Amino acid sequence: MEHSTTRIIETDADVTEGITALIALEPRFKIAVDQSAPIPLRRKPPGFAALLQAIVGQQISVAAAAGIWARVEAAHAVTPAAVLALGDDDLRACGLSRPKVKYAKAIAGAVETGALCFDFCRDAPVDEAIAMLTAINGIGPWTAEIYLMFSVGRADIFPAKDLALQESAKLLFDLNGRPSDRELAALAAAWSPWRAVAARILWAYYRSAKGREGVGI
Repeated sequence: MEHSTTRIIETDADVTEGITALIALEPRFKIAVDQSAPIPLRRKPPGFAALLQAIVGQQISVAAAAGIWARVEAAHAVTPAAVLALGDDDLRACGLSRPKVKYAKAIAGAVETGALCFDFCRDAPVDEAIAMLTAINGIGPWTAEIYLMFSVGRADIFPAKDLALQESAKLLFDLNGRPSDRELAALAAAWSPWRAVAARILWAYYRSAKGREGVGI
């Protein structure tokens, strides 16, 4: 793990380090960890395929996303060149909606032109990495944050707009209602520089409490 301004989560040991630090900051995290352990690492190789998979998973269930992604892989549509070579109907046959076909092509084109640089995602300040990603059609803040968390391993990212995280925080911290994204972001500020581990804990707690996954990664 890097201990410079760019902290990267690579291993289960890194997650454990983050959990220890978070419990010291907020003892109620221990309740979630005890109920939900082990807290998964959820690391994926960085690059185009991981970003495309995040697009596939937007606004659909975990199970539906897994089925569509299996068809995308079967069509070998996991590289920019392959996506650009396929027709829209071919991608639609994999299960992608018309907007997501456009997004897939936009991301593939951005990689081909150099507008999207995956090395920059690892090394740049988080805000700059998110800005580069969200400049591409189809990549919103949630998708950018999920990619940076799970494929790049950035340790201090928290996707506060995620409904499962909001619901999990409501349960764990006994809030009167589900917090808004701004309220949750304000709460999570105290968990820096381990906010991505806090998100992992809350997703695991959501799974334990609700019996279903909160994120399909």
